[in-house]
Amino acid sequence: MLTKKDLSPKDFTVKTGSYSHGLSVNVNGTKFIFVTGQIAMDANGEVVCPNDAAGQADFIFNNIQKILNEDGASLDDVVKTQIFITDMKLFGQVSPVRNKYFAKSQPVSTMVEVNALVTPGCLLEIEVIAMKEEDK
Repeated sequence: MLTKKDLSPKDFTVKTGSYSHGLSVNVNGTKFIFVTGQIAMDANGEVVCPNDAAGQADFIFNNIQKILNEDGASLDDVVKTQIFITDMKLFGQVSPVRNKYFAKSQPVSTMVEVNALVTPGCLLEIEVIAMKEEDK
């Protein structure tokens, strides 16, 4: 049996289109949780920590945690991360923050430099995939 559940916390980052912040897909008792690319934008649509890649990464990982919590998961359940960054020179600022959040789970990870992100002032965008057994 397959079921889907929207994971969009209340009073959260402004959505700029028709999508979910996260989507949990339950396949025979295993939840696959897909978190859409998150940027450092607050509930008012303002960029958080402009020109501070480490601050933006910290804000984003906290938001990802909130989305995962909507379905009883945590960052320890993350199996894959993708980080889109506007300048690879910022790697040294972002990597230690990422490592702090994933010290236990050590998911597979990809970081890609991009020309721009959808919101000016955002230096990175992070999406994750998590897996968790359904609570019995």
